[in-house]
Amino acid sequence: MGLSTHDALQLKGALQTAVVKCSERCLYQSAKWAAELLDALPDPPADDLDQKGAGRLPNNVHPALTANSDPLEAALEATELNRYLLAKSFFDCKEFDRCAAVFLPESLLSGILSSKQNNAGSPIGKGKASAALPSQQRLPAISQKSLFLALYARVISGEKLRDEESEMIMGPQDLGTVVNKQLLTVSRFLERWFAERKGEEVDLPASQGFLEYLYGMVLMKEKNDSAALDYLMESIHLFPWNWGCWLEITNLIARVEQLNKIAPHLPQNIMSFIFHANTAVNLYQQGQDLAASLADLLNIFPTSSFLLTCKALFNYHSKDLMAAEQGFSSLLALHPHRLDSLDHYSNILYVLNLRPKLAFLAHLCSGIDKFRPESCVVIGNYYSLLSLHEKAVQYFRRALTLDRTCLSAWTLMGHEYVELKNTHAAIESYRRAVDVNRRDYRAWYGLGQTYEVLEMHAYALWYYKKAAGLRPWDGKMWQAVGSCLQKMGRDRDGIKALKRALLADSYYDSTSSSFGSTGAVDRMAQMDPEVLLQIATMFDRLDEEEEAKAYMELCVAQEDGGASNAKGGGGGGGGGGLGNSVAIHRDSPGIASDDREDEGGGADRGGGDGGHEGTGVTAATSKARMWLARHAMRAEDYSMANRLATELCQDGVEVEEAKALIREARSRMDIAGALDR
Repeated sequence: MGLSTHDALQLKGALQTAVVKCSERCLYQSAKWAAELLDALPDPPADDLDQKGAGRLPNNVHPALTANSDPLEAALEATELNRYLLAKSFFDCKEFDRCAAVFLPESLLSGILSSKQNNAGSPIGKGKASAALPSQQRLPAISQKSLFLALYARVISGEKLRDEESEMIMGPQDLGTVVNKQLLTVSRFLERWFAERKGEEVDLPASQGFLEYLYGMVLMKEKNDSAALDYLMESIHLFPWNWGCWLEITNLIARVEQLNKIAPHLPQNIMSFIFHANTAVNLYQQGQDLAASLADLLNIFPTSSFLLTCKALFNYHSKDLMAAEQGFSSLLALHPHRLDSLDHYSNILYVLNLRPKLAFLAHLCSGIDKFRPESCVVIGNYYSLLSLHEKAVQYFRRALTLDRTCLSAWTLMGHEYVELKNTHAAIESYRRAVDVNRRDYRAWYGLGQTYEVLEMHAYALWYYKKAAGLRPWDGKMWQAVGSCLQKMGRDRDGIKALKRALLADSYYDSTSSSFGSTGAVDRMAQMDPEVLLQIATMFDRLDEEEEAKAYMELCVAQEDGGASNAKGGGGGGGGGGLGNSVAIHRDSPGIASDDREDEGGGADRGGGDGGHEGTGVTAATSKARMWLARHAMRAEDYSMANRLATELCQDGVEVEEAKALIREARSRMDIAGALDR
C-alpha cells in the first residue's frame, strides 16, 4: 500500500494539525504520537512538488495555525486568548487546580451543579426547569477549547489527589478503592453541556470532538462502558486524529467479535487502519492478514517507532521470540532514548536468558530516566533473572508508585510473589492486574496457578478457562485446563482440553481443530510427551485400553521427533514441550526455582526451527514405556515386554522395576518355549 504525492501531503497536513490541536489542549501523549508518525512519513519527491505546485502555503501560514473556521468559536477564542495562555501555562507547570479555576472557578461550578440537583427534584418538567433557570445559572459562554482545558485539568487534578490519598502499594490499607473525586463534577457538567446543545433551538457551533472524548473517558472511569463507547465513537468521527481517543476505544474492546462489530462504524481513513492493527495486536491476534496490515503501514511510515513496536509485539505474541528480540533491538538502535514498551523487550530478554543484553538495557533505562515506570520494570526483570526476587519486587512496587495502572508491574510482581511462596500477595497482584486490563491472560493464568498450588481446583479451573479464552491457540493454556480437570476427576473433559492443547499451537498452520481419531494425531509434528502421557493416563483410568496404548506409543515416539517431523508443529513454540517452556515471559510462572530454570534453559531451543530432533528420553516417555511393557505382559507379548524393559534399563529410569519385568518376561518365554517342545 503506497500513497500518491497528493495523499501524502494531505496526510502530512492532517498530522501537523493533530499535533497543534492536541498540544493546545495539553493532550501531550496524543500530540507526541502524531508527531512521531509525522516524522516517520517520508517527504514526497521534490520533482512532484515542483510540477504540481503542491506543498506551498499562502503567506507561509499553515492551516493548523489559523483561526477556528467557525466564526463564533473563533470570536470566543480571540476574546479568551489571554486567559487561555494563562491557563495553559498553569497546566504546563502542573498547577491543575489553578488552570481549571481560570475558566471554571469553584463558585461558578457549585452554582451550576447545585441548580441542576435542585431542578432534578422539582415537579416541573425538564424543559420548563431549564428555561426557568436564572441567567447566572446557565453554562458559561466559553470556547470549546478553553472548556476542554479547564475540565481536563480538573480530571488530572483528581487523579493526582487520588494517588496522593492512596496507601502504599500492597500495604495493609491499599484496597484500590480510592476514587477520583472530580469525576462526578466533570460528568455532571458535560452531561448538562450536551443536553443543552441538544435542547437548544438556536444554532450552536459544531462540536470539535474533544469534549466527547473527555466525556467518554470520564464515563469509562465510572464503569459506564456502553455510554462511553458511544461518545468516543462520536469523537473520532468529529476529529479522527486524536490517538488518545482510539486508545480508549481499544481499552473497551475485550474480544475480536467486538472489534469486528464496531469496524463498519469507524471513519474510513488511515487512522481506522492503524487502530484495527494495534487493537488486533493487543488482542493477541495472529495470522497473515495482520502481518500484511502491519507491513502495509510500515511501507507508509517506514521508521515509525509505534508501528515497529506493534510488529515486534506481534512476533512476541506469536511466540517468535528471536524475531521479536531483533525487532526491539533495531527499534532501540533507531530511537535510543525512547523508553516506551521497553518493559516488553525486557520480558523477551528474560525468557531468552540474555543476561548481558538485559543488563545493558537496565543501565540504559536508568541513565535516561530512572523514574519512568518502564525503567523500573526493566530493572526489576534484571534482578529477577539474578534470582534476587525481593529486589525485583521493590522495583515493581516503585513502578506502581509512579503509575498504578502499569500492567506489566502488577503481573510481574505477582510472579515474584509466587517465587517467594507468598500466595496471598501473588493473588492480590494478579487481581489488580486484571482490574487494570481484563485482557491480560498472564494475570488470569497466574491466578489459576496460584489457586492450583493452594489445591483450590475449582477456582483454578475458572481462571485457566479465562486465560484460554484470551489465548485459544496457546497450548500452554489448554494444558493447564486439562491438568486441572484431571485433578478434579473429570477425565473426559480433561482429554478434550489436552487434545486441544496438542492442536492449539498448530492452529494457524491449517491444522484440524479437533481430533477425530488417533490417526489425526499421527499427522501432527512433534508434540509434548507430558500432554500425551496425561491423555493416555486418563484413557487408562476410563478403561479404554486401546486409546491409552495409542497415546502411550505416541509419547514414546517423541524421543526421536515423533511419527512425523513436519516443520509445522515443532518450531517457534509449537507442540514440543521445549518450545512451550519459553513461549512467553512467565506464561507459566514457576512455583519452584526448578521451573524457572526450565523456562530460561530451554530458550536456546525454543525459538525458530528447534524441536524437530526429538525430546530424547524424558520422565514422561519412560513412564509411557513402562506402561507399554506392562501392557505387553498382560497381552502375553513377552518379547515386546522384554525389549521395552531392556530399553528402560538403558535409560536409567525405574531400573529395578524394569529388571524385574525382564526376569518375568524371560521366564514366561522359557515356559512357552518348553511347552512348544
